[in-house]
Amino acid sequence: MFLLYNILQLVFLPVIAILLLGKTLITPRYRGRINSRLGFGIKKQINQPTTGQTTIWVHALSVGEVTSAVPLLHGIRNRYPTARIVFTVSTRSGETIARKLLTGLADTIIPSPLDFLPVITLFCARIQPQLFILIETDFWPNLLLYLKYKKIPTVLVNGRISEKSMAGYDRFSFFFRPMFRSFHYLFMQTKIDMQNMINLDISKEKIRVLGNLKFGTQVDAIQPVPSSISRLLTENRLIITAGSTHQGEENILFEVIKKLQIDHPGIMLILAPRNPDRAKEICTLAKRHNLTITLRSENIPASSDILLIDSIGELILFYALSDIAFLGGSLVNKGGHNPIEPAILGLPVLFGPHMEDFFEIAISLIKEGGGEQVSDAKMLKHALEPLLSSEELRCKRGAAAKKCVIRQRGVIEKHLEILQTLL
Repeated sequence: MFLLYNILQLVFLPVIAILLLGKTLITPRYRGRINSRLGFGIKKQINQPTTGQTTIWVHALSVGEVTSAVPLLHGIRNRYPTARIVFTVSTRSGETIARKLLTGLADTIIPSPLDFLPVITLFCARIQPQLFILIETDFWPNLLLYLKYKKIPTVLVNGRISEKSMAGYDRFSFFFRPMFRSFHYLFMQTKIDMQNMINLDISKEKIRVLGNLKFGTQVDAIQPVPSSISRLLTENRLIITAGSTHQGEENILFEVIKKLQIDHPGIMLILAPRNPDRAKEICTLAKRHNLTITLRSENIPASSDILLIDSIGELILFYALSDIAFLGGSLVNKGGHNPIEPAILGLPVLFGPHMEDFFEIAISLIKEGGGEQVSDAKMLKHALEPLLSSEELRCKRGAAAKKCVIRQRGVIEKHLEILQTLL
């Protein structure tokens, strides 16, 4: 597979080169990143390690994986204060968040290498890692198999496999199986994820179920909400924050908010779409429901029905200002989103029927009384009404959600205990 993959890259290299050139010419903001991802200027970006210094290379795909990595990097930095940590990230938005959240934890934050063998060789020679950690996903054959060839231990952390991903891995097992087998360890979130790996014929000896890294998030480690954000919200309003919503969910939320306003005129919806580029579409939809809307980018106090977060990386700050949380990607079939952040902040958490990607966490929240699952607009309205009417109930449900997360503590220590055997 490794040989065939590189032969195909050579065959299609002219096409790939034209596509990359076109991308850089059409979209100027990609020029610097593509150059960096090809290794240009890497010597200036990465300082050489000092004699005997341990180097750990951590890689994340985008925003979600970067935020998952934060608790682990805190643990690594505390355990290995003199280590050299190089953090690579694939997307521009992910790099922006990494520079915001990981400054002081990672020594270097740079775009990840494109998966061409000469580029991978260059990056590895410059980084000189003793350990490579991949956060959740973003599997590349040349990177993983070259690290194996160089006998550099590799670990997948926070691994999870959705039903959709599992179908793809199974169908193209000839491509994915060698990559999964290249890992020294695969730290999976749940027993279901572990079984999926076993079903792909990955050795059980390599697999550990260590839970979700975000369970390691400390409340006191969450950034204080800056006044520039808190001033956007007017006082004495009950706030529902809907995080990471997808197309089809906003219409349901707007319908419910409009009906709830009859008995609760002071409520406000903070809406953070998964894709902020959908802001214009969502504003049009809000107007159809006769709801007023303010954009976060306008940077003015919002006295409107809705505050639309058309920015990246600020969702947890708005959760911290909220009374109730709703998780997007769950009323439509997108697998849901991670409920740990609103739960650890002590918010009652609501979500739809599609929480496949976070099934065990969702079930735990429901059992503890901190989460509630709804299936449609009618059920969502029915679930929100008692929460809006009772501060005591909100506090009770929020405390249960927070307790559920705290009960899972220790996940970072479990990771560090095994990682230290590889260093």
